[in-house]
Amino acid sequence: MSAKFDFDVLYIGAGHGTFDGAAPLAQTGVSVGVIESGLVGGTCPNRGCNAKITLDEPVKMTREAQRMGDILQGNISIDWAKNMEHKQEIIDVLPEGLTKRLEDAGAKVMHGHAKFVDNHTVAIDDNKKVTAEKIVISTGLKPHRLDIPGTELAQDSEDFLNLTELPKHITIIGSGYIGMEFATIANEAGSKVTVMLHSDKILRAFYQPYVEQVVADLKKRGVQFIKNSNVQSFEQENDSYLIHYGQDETLTTDWILDATGRIPNVDNLGLDEIGVKYDKTGVLVNDYLQTNIENIYASGDVISSNQPKVTPAAYFESKYLMSLFSGQTTDPIKFPVIPTVVFTSPRIAQAGISVDEGKKKGYQISENDLANYWYYIVDKEPIAHSTQIHDKEGHLVGVTEVSDQAEDAINALLPAIEFKFDRQQVSRLIGLFPTIGYAAWHRA
Repeated sequence: MSAKFDFDVLYIGAGHGTFDGAAPLAQTGVSVGVIESGLVGGTCPNRGCNAKITLDEPVKMTREAQRMGDILQGNISIDWAKNMEHKQEIIDVLPEGLTKRLEDAGAKVMHGHAKFVDNHTVAIDDNKKVTAEKIVISTGLKPHRLDIPGTELAQDSEDFLNLTELPKHITIIGSGYIGMEFATIANEAGSKVTVMLHSDKILRAFYQPYVEQVVADLKKRGVQFIKNSNVQSFEQENDSYLIHYGQDETLTTDWILDATGRIPNVDNLGLDEIGVKYDKTGVLVNDYLQTNIENIYASGDVISSNQPKVTPAAYFESKYLMSLFSGQTTDPIKFPVIPTVVFTSPRIAQAGISVDEGKKKGYQISENDLANYWYYIVDKEPIAHSTQIHDKEGHLVGVTEVSDQAEDAINALLPAIEFKFDRQQVSRLIGLFPTIGYAAWHRA
């Protein structure tokens, strides 16, 4: 450790942008400090992916049971309180476990709000100061809130993930990942769901023909969609809420979820005072994840990046900084193909270039109706389609799928996309049979 500073590397935030790299970095002998204002682990383990997928698992099971209705006997429904209890059993132990992982590796974990004093000094809750040779900003994202009258009456994603009792009527403002995933969960659990859109496009980051199939299925299940809603204000009316939207229109609901996006968590960090540059998309970094201040870096969702803001990307960035700080690499970061998935039911997953981009480049686009493929017939999946994009040399460069197991199919194809396998190379690989991965390879 440098005699001049308290730590060699100090991380602000303890999410995936930190702990996946901070722990192994400390094991190399580098002095590591971590400051966290909330729960160690950040969004994904505590109030994001892990919590969501736990609540979603019974949804997946009930949908499977519905498809097998003429085979399985009895009705299956979701007990919301028990599902939430199960989620808490899984989630509650994570912060302590992740703290132990960091501390056992040799890192020092400190709790409180961090704010820069200068390029090398950070104040914790304005009363304790620590110094470091290098500092990593890894504070993630926070929920965006609508700037309208009554915005305080709406709840955010963390509130939904901690609902002890499911409201009879939930209205969701926004139709991105969070809005559509939570609409799926709440609908299957028995709540009436209304989704209000700012525009006329849902899940704009995904292949729209597949989005339309998911939306059509949700509509059949009773989910109402209001496009171009122009939400203007929220108002409490006894035990309910009144949403004013459109041309003097109103909607009465029991609970409002503001799912209008997530924004960089950079408030009150002292970035302006020390001159770290950032914009509305995040902290600006170069190809070494270095800010405009030489000794200050950033990783995870807080950075401004054209990469998807997903947990595996934060993990990759954290591991890269570990290699950079420990001297294992001097190269700039080079991202692999990063897949994305929305956990609706069915799921939509994708990796590589999009269908629209492939069409513009004149690549081969192959559409597959998987509902007639044997593996999907066995599962009685009514919605199952995939699209592959091959470049002019025959390499698989992109794929998207809508199905109940789309995430597993896309995962299976990632090596082919990342390492640019051609059809001959793909044909050399024999997968486990019968599996969804084999079915995916068979179509590549």
